[in-house]
Amino acid sequence: MADKLDLSDTEWRQRLSAEQYYILREAGTERAFTGIYEKNKASGEYHCAGCGQLLFRSDSKYDSGSGWPSFYQPVADDVVEERRDASHGMVRTEVRCARCEGHLGHVFPDGPEPTGLRYCLNSGALSFAPDEAGE
Repeated sequence: MADKLDLSDTEWRQRLSAEQYYILREAGTERAFTGIYEKNKASGEYHCAGCGQLLFRSDSKYDSGSGWPSFYQPVADDVVEERRDASHGMVRTEVRCARCEGHLGHVFPDGPEPTGLRYCLNSGALSFAPDEAGE
């Protein structure tokens, strides 16, 4: 993991689109089935839209039917942080980028093997870099 990125609110607002700011800095959520990466099947890497840190690879992405991009594991344990989230009348596990602390989404224990986890993320919190072969 790269060094922590600590920016002021003004710097974040200059760096991010309004949707990215809402998701990453205010822990917002895009509507289901509206994100650009929900149906993406291209081979490549998913990075944090806030700081560029590599978070997930396409080989761990799957169609969960939830309406958000879903992965069964990050590229490494130290690239994401998990926090208890008791908002909206339920208890969930929030997932944040470990480098910039941007809100990515939530993780649930109902995913496929080999981990049994479903990292349910917002497309607006991610950027995608396709493999060079263009697959």
